[in-house]
Amino acid sequence: MRIIIVGGGNVGYYLTKALREEKHHIMIIEADGARCEQSAADLDSARVEVTHGDGTAIECLRDASAYLMDVLIAVTGHDQNNLVACQLAKDYFGVKRTIARVKNPKNIRVFEKL
Repeated sequence: MRIIIVGGGNVGYYLTKALREEKHHIMIIEADGARCEQSAADLDSARVEVTHGDGTAIECLRDASAYLMDVLIAVTGHDQNNLVACQLAKDYFGVKRTIARVKNPKNIRVFEKL
């Protein structure tokens, strides 16, 4: 399976490590350049690509070949960014499955409706 993970912090990093064991091809999009470099050095580059960019930007998702992906998982620390990344993936790039991390319980209903 081809998976984009938006957010390469602790959640994204450990999620990538777990999914990598299942032999998925994974691309991480992370806004923090230093974190990108660290993740790229730590993870197997044969099945994991790390991209420095904004996962809520159409250009970044296009460059990451979002239109070829099976799943987009947004796990940044900001609910609004996770929602935008998932909506762009579904509506603009036709990604069939999106998963968003929700930190604020008040946002769960909005995410479920969308």
